[in-house]
Amino acid sequence: MPIISMSTKREAERAAATFSEDDKTREVRTTLTEQHHSVDKALDETKDNIKRTIEEARKDIPRNTQAVNDYQEHSLQATKEITDSYLESQKEIIKSFQSTWVPYVENAYGTFWNNWASPRRAAEIYARTVSTFADNVIATTRISNNAMFANMETFKTFIQREKDDIFENGSQCRKNVCTNIKRCYERT
Repeated sequence: MPIISMSTKREAERAAATFSEDDKTREVRTTLTEQHHSVDKALDETKDNIKRTIEEARKDIPRNTQAVNDYQEHSLQATKEITDSYLESQKEIIKSFQSTWVPYVENAYGTFWNNWASPRRAAEIYARTVSTFADNVIATTRISNNAMFANMETFKTFIQREKDDIFENGSQCRKNVCTNIKRCYERT
């Protein structure tokens, strides 16, 4: 067995410890670098997935726009058909009523009632009521369409505000996180 001087043995132990410390530091740095790359890759993939999803949604805009237009056209056409049909049926009822009963009732009650209870007058009031009903159906359709567009506009504003808040708060948050990380490393 060779004789090793004390100072050489201590130096060898120190060198081994230093080498061991350097290996550990390198290993930690390598692990941190790998983790950093892994996180970057995951975030980039998420960003790409979001881009792809947004592009797919953009492609649906014409279809969605067409669906809204079709809905409005259909609802307006249905409203028109309903009111036209209703008005025609009421017109036929009023004509039938007038042609059959008006002459007899007016002759019988004309002198006593002074025409205020005349079937003709009742038919006029009824016709006005039917017209008002049809106008209300059309107005209701218009209001529901306006409400739908107002809600769409409100949602658009909400999304814009959220986007602005994210950018504003995100940059402030990143600054705070970076500052806190620096403080932590400065303390150690």
